[in-house]
Amino acid sequence: MALIAASAFLLASVQAQAQQAQIAQDGRVIVTGEGDIAVAPDHAQITGGVTTRAKSVKEATDANSKAMAAVTAALLEAGIEQKDIQTLRFSIQPVYAPQGPNTEPKLSGYSVSNQVRVKIRQIGKIGEILDRLIAAGATDLGNIAFLVSNPSQALDQAREVAIADARRKAEVYAHASGLRLGQVKWIIEDSGVILPVPMRAQAGSASMAAPVPIATGEDTLRVKITVGFEIAP
Repeated sequence: MALIAASAFLLASVQAQAQQAQIAQDGRVIVTGEGDIAVAPDHAQITGGVTTRAKSVKEATDANSKAMAAVTAALLEAGIEQKDIQTLRFSIQPVYAPQGPNTEPKLSGYSVSNQVRVKIRQIGKIGEILDRLIAAGATDLGNIAFLVSNPSQALDQAREVAIADARRKAEVYAHASGLRLGQVKWIIEDSGVILPVPMRAQAGSASMAAPVPIATGEDTLRVKITVGFEIAP
């Protein structure tokens, strides 16, 4: 047993030395770099709509169509273009009255829901538009997302920051190892846009003393890269 253990230890030592030699012969150091750039959003998206209930499908649908016409009119009056209003969901569902145990559900009516996605190009008008939707009778106000129309320039800035971050790390490793940092051999990018957590607005009274307070904040554009540098004595 002792002989087997000694042999295993020797094999592990040889493998470790071989791996170290391979790294040394390869002559490179691999590091990751990250770059973050804060950008103010320039437009927003919200979802809004109406849910109505009635005893028949026709009554519920007619009531919903009338309510949605008022919601759409409110959006157009607020300066939203028709092309920026898109139907997101339309559904008709049966509604059952509560029943006791061991009794079959009893149909009491129907629920009709119609929801639209709205693109708001004038981001400063979000609060006003929410007020108008509530006053028009919107009962389903959904997620508010703040977006950046053209993030390319900001992403390029984040790439520069990421490269500088990777080079700084590589220089630290090279200096600590008594080596000299050389040229970049390759770069692999894994980038993405990180957005704030979407907010949810709840429908309230139609007569509001002040506009709904909405803070747009900033989006963070992040680029993450992996870089291989040459190293030399």
